[in-house]
Amino acid sequence: MRYLDFEALARMDAKAFQQQHPYPWANPAGLLTDEGYAALRETLPAAERFEKVFGKQRRHGQQPHDRLALEYSPGLELSPHWQAFMQELTGPDYRQFMARMLGTRAFNLRFHWHYTPASCSVSPHCDAREKLGSHIFYFNTEDDWQPEWGGQTVVLDDGGRFDSKSAPAFEDFDSATESHAMGNYSLLFTRRGNSWHGVREISCPPGYYRKVFIVVINERRPIKQLSKTLKGLFKPAA
Repeated sequence: MRYLDFEALARMDAKAFQQQHPYPWANPAGLLTDEGYAALRETLPAAERFEKVFGKQRRHGQQPHDRLALEYSPGLELSPHWQAFMQELTGPDYRQFMARMLGTRAFNLRFHWHYTPASCSVSPHCDAREKLGSHIFYFNTEDDWQPEWGGQTVVLDDGGRFDSKSAPAFEDFDSATESHAMGNYSLLFTRRGNSWHGVREISCPPGYYRKVFIVVINERRPIKQLSKTLKGLFKPAA
């Protein structure tokens, strides 16, 4: 079974993506095969395995991004479907796709799942400087979610007015474009100085979760990483 639809990835227009306003983003359907999407959705990790991340203070006065989170590592116990999917994501074809869309090969990938319950939100923010972008795969369908409950990632345009180290509200932006977040859709976007985005407060019933799997694209900085490693090695003992 294939999970990524490599033909669909090849059809993605890198030039149009890079020219998108207010920063590069795309919300395509069908980057996963129908069969692969169904298998991954049916074998998502159980919520009981996730870390509860609630009330964690954010910089710049932004509201906490409350959720359940599970970080991927090579030794993590996963279903055979998710193991095979991870092999595709770490393989040369997906990496070539990402390099074409971002215009650079100097990046590393990491992966995590986020499940978000009722009353939680992701306040408007720009990602950390070391992050080149994110690829969010949505795993809610009509079987377990209603669009009016929320969960859409909101692409925000500030017209260049806000410092990224600030905490504007959703209503402060010039425009807000919601992603399609039901079924086999994903959202790819890159970080810029104005790459504001967020998720409005979830209003689902108890026991339901907004479920996403996120590919995080981090800039590869070998010199900076070496410097960080050396500082750790020569740090005075406590």
